[in-house]
Amino acid sequence: MKQILLKYKFFFFLLPLVLFSETITAQYDIPLAPKEQTSLYDYIDLFTPSQQKALEDKLIRYADSTSTQIVMVVINSTKGEDISLLGAKWGQKWGVGQAEKDNGIFIILAKGDRRVDINTGYGIEYLISDRTAEQIINRIMIPSFKANNYYAGLDQGADAIFAALKGEYKEEREFKDNDNSIFIIVMIIFFIIILILRARKGGGKGRGGGGSLLDIIILSSMGRTGGFGGGGSSFGGGGGFSGGFGGGGFGGGGASGGW
Repeated sequence: MKQILLKYKFFFFLLPLVLFSETITAQYDIPLAPKEQTSLYDYIDLFTPSQQKALEDKLIRYADSTSTQIVMVVINSTKGEDISLLGAKWGQKWGVGQAEKDNGIFIILAKGDRRVDINTGYGIEYLISDRTAEQIINRIMIPSFKANNYYAGLDQGADAIFAALKGEYKEEREFKDNDNSIFIIVMIIFFIIILILRARKGGGKGRGGGGSLLDIIILSSMGRTGGFGGGGSSFGGGGGFSGGFGGGGFGGGGASGGW
């Protein structure tokens, strides 16, 4: 049951937006997946060439040794779009990670917005919980960002992600593992949505821009990306970046934060 909730939680997050928003339009134009796919895309030249190479090589080495792709993107602004939703769509469109493992991690740093997001693929969510991602952002990344040391924030954040994937990052939980309150809340929300749908049956017409969000909902329920574009070559044996992005699926797991 826990795995089912993880897989479909993005569906429950997005469905209210489709129901209650009159106009839902994407604000940020996600670029096509580059032909030469790598681990770091600095669209605002935030890092020096040596910093970019060091961070890029570090993530590539990790991908080559574990098959888990961590992709970092640096932009100035999301142009008003929610950074967590943008991260899920971006990682999904590019197909970061392996198709059979969904083991991609997509990180966006929006310097002008003072926001950062860690988005985890389906296959990573059990290793890096939302709580762990939040702690990495707030305890490791943001203190460096506040000091204008963006390289250190991402570099040390990557180390913390490596540790979490190995089970070595310790998170302080203050809740019981057998607590079923989340499941109960989700079911209540689900039945409320059903009642609203019945009440509005035959009423509204299609909303502008809604198709893109519905595409994400469908992809989220499938757990894989196929026709959304982006992910090109599939991996051969070992993974890494040698074969390009493999088509991993994203469903909104992770966390975001600001400073």
